[in-house]
Amino acid sequence: MKVLCILTDGFEELEAVGTIALLRRAGIEIDVCAIDATSACGRFQISLNNLKNLNNINSNDYDVLFLPGGPHYQKLEESKQVMDILASFMNANKLVSCICAAPTILGRKGYLKNRKYTCYTSMNEDFGGTYIDEYAVSDGNLITGRSAAAVIDFSFLIIERVLGKEKSEEVKQSIYYYK
Repeated sequence: MKVLCILTDGFEELEAVGTIALLRRAGIEIDVCAIDATSACGRFQISLNNLKNLNNINSNDYDVLFLPGGPHYQKLEESKQVMDILASFMNANKLVSCICAAPTILGRKGYLKNRKYTCYTSMNEDFGGTYIDEYAVSDGNLITGRSAAAVIDFSFLIIERVLGKEKSEEVKQSIYYYK
């Protein structure tokens, strides 16, 4: 299983880096790509360098799409390339994981209709689905997270889906996460 993470300037550092670190801790291969660049600066001025340029990858090589939240979500939504990748993942019923502001992209594209989801609470609109007031929600090929505080639960839902409950529990124990 291979994960494609897409971000650009303004990403939420905790959501991006926390999720990337936990997925890698589980042994999941994840490529972090920036739109038209090889670096990105988060909303709190933490820069990630040596990223892959989204223009140089083939999204068909990936099994999971991960979109972190943060103010950059608008740039993600405005990118035809990112929206085409999202559509291809949804059409192929591949796993799509979005946290905080990023699930609102799914909602505006119609992907949350008749689905359970969560997102940054104040950004929830009538997306035609059922908003669940929890840190992380899974419904079919979608995993959504509510906020930066949800990173751990969100990441463990992804790990469980990709590698199974046993691996998820193993990683939880490795970081002393007992919930």
